[in-house]
Amino acid sequence: MDWLIKIGGSLFPEKAIKLCEAVIALNDSLESPKKIVFICGGGGFANKIRNYNRDIHFSDTANHNSAIMCMDIVGTLLADKVKGLESVKSLDMIDLVLKQGKLPLLNPSALIESHDVLEHSWRVTSDSIAMYIADLIKAKLLIATDVDGIYTHDPCQDDAKLIKIISAKKLLNFGETSVDEFLPELLLKYKSNCYVVNGKYPERVISIIKGKRSKYTLIGGI
Repeated sequence: MDWLIKIGGSLFPEKAIKLCEAVIALNDSLESPKKIVFICGGGGFANKIRNYNRDIHFSDTANHNSAIMCMDIVGTLLADKVKGLESVKSLDMIDLVLKQGKLPLLNPSALIESHDVLEHSWRVTSDSIAMYIADLIKAKLLIATDVDGIYTHDPCQDDAKLIKIISAKKLLNFGETSVDEFLPELLLKYKSNCYVVNGKYPERVISIIKGKRSKYTLIGGI
């Protein structure tokens, strides 16, 4: 595979739809189309579980599994609205959908349940799940979120600066960022890199896929 594009739940629905449509349009225009797979964050559905958990305190496993099912919900709904996108539940189905000239969107709950190698905690969200799957399918990971990348500190502050490149090792103790806490550990484990880019601007994602300059943060685990 060439790319696994993780679409942040904060982009759902309108921005996520536009981003997928832009990537599909790009791929359709290429003489040699890229092998691209999508995966979605749980968005507002997973946030509801977090909120309930603050009051009711579910088990870590119940929270973990339920939040991953929210990724399936968002993925199913997104694929329903985007022509040329098809939701799948297994790695085998990815190749089948690509051969049909469509792009697959992986709903990961069945796959993660059968493998179950990730920590059951809120440190592991869709970012880490995407990294785990990117390693399985040997794809580069691009995380499309609602901010431009990783900042020196809270991007709401006027003096916050976008970091172009940061090592996963440094990110381990960086504090709260736009990616989950466990992701840098996986990047180091897999000796991999990932891009974090603002998915509200599909042209930035397109530029990365095409190997051109763009506005993003590259997290290096190599």
